[in-house]
Amino acid sequence: MKSLWLDRDKTFSSDPFQPGARYDTVVAGAGLTGLTTALLLARSGHRVLVLEARSPGAVTTGNTTAKVSLLQGTVLGSLARQYSGKQVQAYVDANREGQAWLLRYLDENALPYQRRDAYTYATTGEGAERLREELIAATTAGLDVEYVLDASLPFPIQGALKLTDQAQINPMDVVEALVLDVRAHGGLVAAGVRLRDVTGHGPVTVQTEQGNVTAEHVVLATGIPVLDRGLYFAKLKPLRSYAAALELPPGLTPPPGMYLSAEEPTHSIRDYESSGRSLLLVGGHGHPVGRTASEKSHLSGLLEWGGTHFPGAAATHTWSAQDYQATNLMPFFGKLPRGRGRILFGTGYNKWGMTNSVAVALGITAEILGGKIPWADTIHHRITSPAGAYSAVALNAKVATTLASGWGNLAADSTRPEGAAPPDGAGKVYRDGARPVAVSTAGGTTCRLSAVCTHLGGIVRWNDSEQSWDCPLHGSRFGSDGQLLEGPATRNLPPAGKG
Repeated sequence: MKSLWLDRDKTFSSDPFQPGARYDTVVAGAGLTGLTTALLLARSGHRVLVLEARSPGAVTTGNTTAKVSLLQGTVLGSLARQYSGKQVQAYVDANREGQAWLLRYLDENALPYQRRDAYTYATTGEGAERLREELIAATTAGLDVEYVLDASLPFPIQGALKLTDQAQINPMDVVEALVLDVRAHGGLVAAGVRLRDVTGHGPVTVQTEQGNVTAEHVVLATGIPVLDRGLYFAKLKPLRSYAAALELPPGLTPPPGMYLSAEEPTHSIRDYESSGRSLLLVGGHGHPVGRTASEKSHLSGLLEWGGTHFPGAAATHTWSAQDYQATNLMPFFGKLPRGRGRILFGTGYNKWGMTNSVAVALGITAEILGGKIPWADTIHHRITSPAGAYSAVALNAKVATTLASGWGNLAADSTRPEGAAPPDGAGKVYRDGARPVAVSTAGGTTCRLSAVCTHLGGIVRWNDSEQSWDCPLHGSRFGSDGQLLEGPATRNLPPAGKG
């Protein structure tokens, strides 16, 4: 599965990684957060190194639906149930500044984007009630949102919220421009280099699988912090969602705006022009990572929904993405606990990374350079509400239950599979003596790996859509060959019997 954005002819050339080198700032992660932070610091004279375990944009940024919108489903209504008006306003101000910076950057670099009206629509009475809550929260925070009965969709709705003049982009256009810009300001972007750990007090030592470098500051822009200080993995819910690009038959045109449903399963809609073709992008049908019987069924459900409402549409690309939702719904960013002010991070964008990631980059840069941003200070001083605290307790209770059930299922099933390897595209976890083993066949190759996640020991589960091993505890994901793909883990799944 490859996203529409990552299906490009352009290839990325990596800067050399030099063990022993010293930098002002090392940024881990070359998505929108990491590259924007790197550029802002490089413009300020910092010597910057960006480390990317895979390639720029390969993870969340390159798999988003790429809406640059201040109308974000029913996010503000949910925040208003937990926080004061001042905190909700700070969230809106942060996203407004992130949106403005990104669109200004696109204009300055002559990068294409499309202005669209954004809609949150409801098809049920319950959804309509959520719209009313969102309308109050949005207008209180100064957004010019209006309630409309018609959103130009090809199916009936009970109503919708509309915010005019928002935007949609191709995120890889931005990633490629940022990489070039970072380099033009003296920074380096090294691909295929994974951060393992950060030690020391100042300057710190950045440990990678290819050697160590030193830095005054480290920025973790890895989706979820890959260092466990602060225990943010216990404050975040990893979520997987699905997307498809659909080519519409002659005579059928995409709806004119950007859309997101107020109900579950969520349905996201936007258009995209590609090589003279008008494509419709649909997304949604998500679930917690590793906690579903079949990921493929979620993608199939999304495609079925698209085919029902847009008859004759044919999928050109399908893909999925991973996002992290904070238990208290507000993004985390700033100085990492026990990092002595030298390690900073950003996470918990709750599927709205196009604006939140840039806002977080601005906030992190200000902290490193000694600046002050009012909305950032307000967000930093938030107090977790009882609802947020309960959500955190419930999340970790579920994690504990999942951990116990994963090992318990192995204890109940001690039989090693007999006969042939799993069919292509299939995987299974079993117990070989005391060792949990994950066996799969993908692309005709069978691999047997340790089934124990290298983060905190969860038993991985087979993802039949991505053909990967996913940990249901905190969202670490591994390829069928054991190579780490994303999540808080920093090491691959070893071959069976070696880890």
